[in-house]
Amino acid sequence: MPVPLRSAVVVGATGLVGSRLVLALTTDAECAGVVALGRRPSGITAKTLKDVTADLGKPETYREHLNVDCVFCALGTTIKKAGSEDAFRRVDYEYPLTVARAAAESGARRFALVSAVGADAKSRVFYSRVKGELEEALAKLPFPRGLRIARPSILLGDRSEPRPGEHVAALLMRATAPLFAGGLKKYRAITDEQVARALVTAARADGDGLVVLEGASLFLAAQQGSHE
Repeated sequence: MPVPLRSAVVVGATGLVGSRLVLALTTDAECAGVVALGRRPSGITAKTLKDVTADLGKPETYREHLNVDCVFCALGTTIKKAGSEDAFRRVDYEYPLTVARAAAESGARRFALVSAVGADAKSRVFYSRVKGELEEALAKLPFPRGLRIARPSILLGDRSEPRPGEHVAALLMRATAPLFAGGLKKYRAITDEQVARALVTAARADGDGLVVLEGASLFLAAQQGSHE
């Protein structure tokens, strides 16, 4: 049986998947209260939405909003945009973990993360290693209904900032999607809307502990979400 999802927080609501999560949750009749938490307003208007601007590195500026059914974290940047590896690590590791620790302390029942395909704390690739280290750290936190992680490959959607290289890769991935079958399906490009639907579906699913959506399981959860 699905668990209640009557209240939620979305961290990173101005991003590609984060904004889709806000839209999905604010149009969900079951979810009566949604908080978009970030450094600037989400830009989305909805009756059930509250924008909270805060310093993510200082939980005292937002802790009061974290006692919810699920905290969704869609924070993410690139090393190029961040400017350095240290700055990237701050956005993709330190901020999410700080929010998650505060959420666990404040009574959040579940935490849901947008990670990335290839996340591995032992990876030689800096990006993948940071993503993996975050996943490992989150898995140690005491969320009563556990942790849900989505690991998408290249994201398809309308970004606010242009990423020419990623755009070309996305076009190639669309054209070659049928080739990514079986174990290779985890590398298939996926839309921002599909990732958001999959994570909301996972946030409603019964059971505790860790659930990772990657490849076939990610696409299946997205499909299930479209039928709810």
